[in-house]
Amino acid sequence: MLVAALDLFSKGGIHWFLRWWHVLFGIAWIGLLYYFNFVQVPSFPKMEAAHRNGAIDKLVPQALWYFRFAALATAATGIVMLGLYTGGDEAQYTFGKASGGTGHAIYMGTVMGLLMLGNVWLVIWPNQQKVIANARGLLEGKAADPAAASAGRKALLASRTNAILSIPMMMFMTGASHFFAGEVSGGVNVLWVIVILVTVVLELSALGMIGGFEGPLTKPLAQHKNIAHIGAPLALVLMVLWLVLA
Repeated sequence: MLVAALDLFSKGGIHWFLRWWHVLFGIAWIGLLYYFNFVQVPSFPKMEAAHRNGAIDKLVPQALWYFRFAALATAATGIVMLGLYTGGDEAQYTFGKASGGTGHAIYMGTVMGLLMLGNVWLVIWPNQQKVIANARGLLEGKAADPAAASAGRKALLASRTNAILSIPMMMFMTGASHFFAGEVSGGVNVLWVIVILVTVVLELSALGMIGGFEGPLTKPLAQHKNIAHIGAPLALVLMVLWLVLA
């Protein structure tokens, strides 16, 4: 028992401990992301204005607190974990010749995950603060903030983009040691270009920099069901491209 306890402080034990918390924080983050997109946002329009504003005032701030810090903790534990994977039995998790498919898959997922983290803290949270402040003002009898609707739209697009990216991101992460493991060819570099290009296009569209906030790429995001209609095929296409290119 003492040996097992001491093993927790070994390199392997620390890796396991970090992976455990990385997964737990990730469940909280992505779970709340899906709650916002599949439950809260579709439900709010069905509520009376006073009830909706009350929910935005009381419920949303607490949910967003857990949401954004779960995202931060997921990224932090993942980055620390990758920093410890420097060689030996863990060389497969590093980004380089020794990594094979596992390392490439993990870092492809990491690129998407870090962009999602940026959306949480730099787009969703700042804009949701305006929405919350507007709801509180309305409950107090103040005039509506004309900027609140635009802020809500920006937060929605970033959140929907995160939900879409979460599907291929989790595919790469969960399949890194299984489906994507093994040797890779130079074609994986082409896949890297595709992954980065798709991720950047989705993000720029969400930020209104491609076609505006009502452009052809953002209109489908008005319907929460399109998260699956876009995210799942995207993950499937990337999986097929991996088989063909990598």
